Amino acid sequence: MKRIRTAKGRKISSTRWLERQLNDPYVKRAKAENYRSRAAYKLLELDERFGFLTGVKTVVDLGIAPGGWSQVVNRKVPNAKIVGIDLLPTDPIEGVTILQMDFMDEEATKCLYESLGGPADIVLSDMAANTVGHQQTDHLRTMALVEAGLEFAREVLRPGGTYVAKVLAGGADNQLVAELKRSFSSVKHAKPPASRKDSSEWYVVAQGFKGAPEKAS
Repeated sequence: MKRIRTAKGRKISSTRWLERQLNDPYVKRAKAENYRSRAAYKLLELDERFGFLTGVKTVVDLGIAPGGWSQVVNRKVPNAKIVGIDLLPTDPIEGVTILQMDFMDEEATKCLYESLGGPADIVLSDMAANTVGHQQTDHLRTMALVEAGLEFAREVLRPGGTYVAKVLAGGADNQLVAELKRSFSSVKHAKPPASRKDSSEWYVVAQGFKGAPEKAS
């Protein structure tokens, strides 16, 4: 195991993060296989279990930066149309349309749909709110993103489509699970092996979109 000397001015937490990165097999594998982040393996492992990328033609990647998930889709489904969005800058990926804007912005849904040019087969969301260190606040902020992603998915998914989103420990709460089950025929929680054991993240995989709900006249 590689150890890092605590440099002058560097926090102990930063030193521990560097040590973890240097000794992380997924980080090493990502470098060897030219993925931008170890997060790519979370999507690969989820797809291996649930098979949601098979045959997809249109994909939305919410929280695309740094681009690992879109790289996975690009390699597994080379002809798929991929549109990603993130507030952070993301280096270009061949074959991927990247929008640098806040997903919570009112214009985001319109811009994403125009870039797609039609319904999506799958909406992927690896979004997480910036943490403030208060567990309940962090959970609420991240779940708000999951709910916003679900509302977007209901608008853009074609029948039979899939929504995959990062949630926190304990998974989606009962109310959100009920909402997911109203819209999808299958709702599962999973923690892929690439997700660190000490991480609070889980993923919800909702498959078999039943179609947009009827709007009241």
